Amino acid sequence: MGELSIKIRIGDREYPMRIDSGEEEKIRIAGKLINEKLRQFKDQFGIDDKQDLLAMTTFDAVVTLLKGNESTETYHQTIQQRLASIDQILSTALSE
Repeated sequence: MGELSIKIRIGDREYPMRIDSGEEEKIRIAGKLINEKLRQFKDQFGIDDKQDLLAMTTFDAVVTLLKGNESTETYHQTIQQRLASIDQILSTALSE
């Protein structure tokens, strides 16, 4: 896969970027989601200032990321506990 030059519109501005061609779909979806969130905050709070809208969108994205990280960590801990339990059961069964 090669590099690709694309432009992504966020808010009222276009941002040129060079990306791996395999990442194009993800990049375009990310731009679309950002714009949807900007519109959502604008409609919900009646804010027109682009900097405020971008700050709120960024804050929302980071909070969502942190929540996802917590869920992932909890999931990993649960898996580790279950594997330790299975290991204990197998060790006991094999030693008999």
